[in-house]
Amino acid sequence: MSHTDLTRNQSLVFDSLVEADGPLSAYTLLDRLRDHGFRAPLQVYRALDKLVEFGMVHRLESLNAFVACAHPHDGCAGHGTVAFMICNKCSQVTEFHDHDVDHHLSAITARSKFTPEKTTIEIRGVCAACAA
Repeated sequence: MSHTDLTRNQSLVFDSLVEADGPLSAYTLLDRLRDHGFRAPLQVYRALDKLVEFGMVHRLESLNAFVACAHPHDGCAGHGTVAFMICNKCSQVTEFHDHDVDHHLSAITARSKFTPEKTTIEIRGVCAACAA
């Protein structure tokens, strides 16, 4: 999915996440987009749902917030497991992919005859800058 294929609302939500310094909640997005005609949370949630489906945005469960994908042009389906390091002090979010983790998780689920549909890893801690 390319940026030009998005609806107006999806583009506005995606651009707000790209420009943000960190993760944003749906209500923060709503506040930022009121001048663009957004009036109800449902407008934001509909756009977010599609952006997540397209692999352009990720939901951080532990923060109940959203971030733009670090690799939006590839989509994250080709990366396997989506993983994040989230700093508890400055809220910096770093997205990463590790193929060894993907292989280990695939082996575990295969042994259990379990078919995963979505895997997201969130590691909470303190980033190097805040630890210094």
